[in-house]
Amino acid sequence: MATDTHPSSAALQEELLRRARARKNARPADPAPATTRDQGPTPLSHAQRRMWLMDRLGQGGSLYSVPFATRLRGPLDLAALGSALTTLVQRHDILRTRYGQHGDEPYQETLPVPDAIVVPVIDAVGDGLAALTEEARRPFDLAAGPLPRALALRHGPQDHTVLLTFHHISIDGGSLETVAAELAELYAAATGGIPCELTRPPQYADFAVREHAAAGRLDEGLAHWTRRLSGAVPLRLPRPARPAADLTERPAAVRNVPLDERVLPALRELGLGHRATLFTVAFTAAFAALHRFTGEDDLVIGCAGTHREGSAMRGLVGLCVNTLPIRVDLSGDPEFGTLVDRVRDALLEAQQYRDVPFDLVLERLGAAARDADGTPLVRVTADVLGEPTALRLPGLAAEPVDVALGEAKFDLSFGLSDTDRPTGLVQYGRAALGDAAGERLADDFAGLLAAVAADPELRLSRLPGRPPVLPAAETPPTDGHPAEVLLRAHPLVADAAVPDPAGGPLLAYAVLRGTGGPSPVELRSYLRAGLGRELVPAAVTLLDAMPRTADGTLDTARLPGAPAAPVPSGVRAEAVTVAFTALLGRAPGPDDDFFVLGGHSLIAVQLAERLRTGLKLPLTGLDVMEHRTPRAIAALLDARETERERLAAATGAPAARARRTREGTVLVTGGTGGVGAFVLRELAARGRPVLALSRPESAHLVAGEGVEVVEGDLTDLDGLRAAVGRADAVIHAACTFTRPEVDVAAMAAMVGAWNRGPFVFVSSVDAYGRPTGPRVAEESAPAQPLSAYGQAKLDCEQLLMRAVGTDGRGGASVVRSPIVWGPHDRLRDQLRWGATGLLYQAALAGEPIDLPRPGTAGHDWYGAPWVHAAALARAVTDCLATPVHGVANAVSGHVGWPELAAELKRLLGSDSEIRLVDRVHPDLDHRWHYGSGRLATALDERPGEDRSSVLAAMTGSAGR
Repeated sequence: MATDTHPSSAALQEELLRRARARKNARPADPAPATTRDQGPTPLSHAQRRMWLMDRLGQGGSLYSVPFATRLRGPLDLAALGSALTTLVQRHDILRTRYGQHGDEPYQETLPVPDAIVVPVIDAVGDGLAALTEEARRPFDLAAGPLPRALALRHGPQDHTVLLTFHHISIDGGSLETVAAELAELYAAATGGIPCELTRPPQYADFAVREHAAAGRLDEGLAHWTRRLSGAVPLRLPRPARPAADLTERPAAVRNVPLDERVLPALRELGLGHRATLFTVAFTAAFAALHRFTGEDDLVIGCAGTHREGSAMRGLVGLCVNTLPIRVDLSGDPEFGTLVDRVRDALLEAQQYRDVPFDLVLERLGAAARDADGTPLVRVTADVLGEPTALRLPGLAAEPVDVALGEAKFDLSFGLSDTDRPTGLVQYGRAALGDAAGERLADDFAGLLAAVAADPELRLSRLPGRPPVLPAAETPPTDGHPAEVLLRAHPLVADAAVPDPAGGPLLAYAVLRGTGGPSPVELRSYLRAGLGRELVPAAVTLLDAMPRTADGTLDTARLPGAPAAPVPSGVRAEAVTVAFTALLGRAPGPDDDFFVLGGHSLIAVQLAERLRTGLKLPLTGLDVMEHRTPRAIAALLDARETERERLAAATGAPAARARRTREGTVLVTGGTGGVGAFVLRELAARGRPVLALSRPESAHLVAGEGVEVVEGDLTDLDGLRAAVGRADAVIHAACTFTRPEVDVAAMAAMVGAWNRGPFVFVSSVDAYGRPTGPRVAEESAPAQPLSAYGQAKLDCEQLLMRAVGTDGRGGASVVRSPIVWGPHDRLRDQLRWGATGLLYQAALAGEPIDLPRPGTAGHDWYGAPWVHAAALARAVTDCLATPVHGVANAVSGHVGWPELAAELKRLLGSDSEIRLVDRVHPDLDHRWHYGSGRLATALDERPGEDRSSVLAAMTGSAGR
């Protein structure tokens, strides 16, 4: 029973035993009634489509994660919570939905109900917020299906924080209330051993179908919004002169200012006098503060509209919000009460047309609704924030926990906290607004709320608020091109140049101070955050050294990528022009604007996919929306081709070859992961042509010379079969880790399509299970119990080995790997949060590290096997030429927990105490040594592959 208890409490143990007996004797809860709707692919709602586009444009990440965390004090039954969460996902199809694409159109598809959702538990380090934030920031894979993620932090025997993380495409604020209420009822039923009598909820896909059926009724609303927003332009915010040094680590900030307890009642009273709600009054205050801050009279602020109306929507979980752009005239220096009337009328008018998707409004308005860098009309929002939702489980005290992701969906947001501790708050993107300006605006907003609460007849001109004043020190220097000056100011850039474009695109060149610095994309984002669009180069190219003449001046003739003529030419420029013409219906000039030509976000995605597929170069829809003109996009592609050639030369890869599947081509899955990335490098070094499976938004991570990107993932079974059919060999290194049914189905599809050449499967030593002896020979029989992950690996291995030698198939190799270490972000994350995360996080926090004493539970040694990613890649690649025709282990060495803990302490500069105890933490209950004779030659240690060197590289301690 997965219950966290205090072992010394007899009464508590008795209560938990009673619950367990009740669950055993009770009949299971009736499942949610099956829906009568076809379970096949369904179109996306407009709100879902917006989320899907953001993901495809490259704006996914954690920006649209929805963390829901609650501190729970008391006896928490984790098995009951997992059961409740599983039933919740069973009841609401949207919580187990994947998002695919057929042609240019996305669709949603409901996945089978998972057997069980387990709530993992880890010990909290400090207050645990760092672990919660790290978990909430983990990206979702929409193509695989963003099941809610669960994590429990143990602060004490009866003290936990439970975090549920959703993707915004499947949930909104209103849904959280439903989720919290249902989980409470389902948990109560599970702990009490009684059936739960929840009624069948409405399903989101049915709502999406109804929305599509009503699409023809939007014409009147679109006409209204077009008239209402005609002539409105995005607000110009006072961008900081220089980007903050920590902008990448902290892209957004929030400032809360406490309000006197008398302010909220006075604001409500003010609203009653104008037939307005507290929201309307707060929204008016946001308009007034923005006017005082910018001096503008014609302003647009966004608010969230909802589709949740009527009994048919009660209990619906899903994304049911739409952005309403509220435009208000603040001219004439009106009294605040008069402005409340104007805002109230604008809100009431907007509510009549709240069903019109904001994206369609932007498409109708065209380029006029975006500023020079593509920012849409609504940059500012406002809202009233009530008490946060908490997961209130019976028998437990609940307290909501704020998990801040440090990102902002809009450049500026005003908020009024309607709680027992009211505050005025401002959230701002730090690229759009400097910290001094943002903090001052928050103070003025809170002062304005207090002022109008005391005297609603104050005119705008007498309200608190001032435009920001940038100190002279923030004024950027004027010697040289501003982009060059800003690049030179970057702490990791040693040299930079932005030569005169001579009629061509503006290009920048930079030399880094060392390895591991910012990428060209990060440097261009850094420039875009500090400069106007007209000053931002079309591309940044990294050089090993800046070419200079004998007297030290820049040798522009030796700079790569500089155009020879003002008019773009060449394969990439022609491809850009053809793609613009095909998708926008007219031939563009080199400097024609994408949005002026009628482009919008979906066309940007389509344009990027067309060019990415045709040119085999990384490009996202966001690149298109930022660069906008054929000239700038062609220059970006030229720069990326130059960068690819430079990398190919540095790694000794062969020169450019024909873009087609060649003899000897190897299909590689998992190329964006840690293991796959090293496999791609090894194949490139050996001159093997590669097909790399990748989702479109990740294609740039695997693109390179000799690599053809095949768009797809493990859930696209037809795409997997087609890719295998094109290849002469397969290295299958991809894995979902958490969805064994997907992994097994993908392997079955690949093996079914495999008809020639060798097949190498990167498996795991978890497939051995838990052997009774301390040493495990290669191909030993599995010993129960196996984890779900280990069982899935074993099932995949058996599918492969049964097919060996039939129907023209070649030899097969199963390479079982342990913990993989190497300098790669995915592998660093596994070190920090995976099997070794308990040691790493304790050492990082300086907390005691408890390790099992030799002899505990009858075992003399506890530790882990490990392999260097480069050695694993060599072993896997060797299997193409010399299959092992069975199972081989890839192990570089074994390390005991005390040795690893001591190594981490040294590398992290930790003063943690290592304590040997007579108990074994579940995460440390590993005691086996694995033989690895079959691949010994490939696994021979090379310079830099020893344990100390690789851990230093992974922790950023190399060279200390």
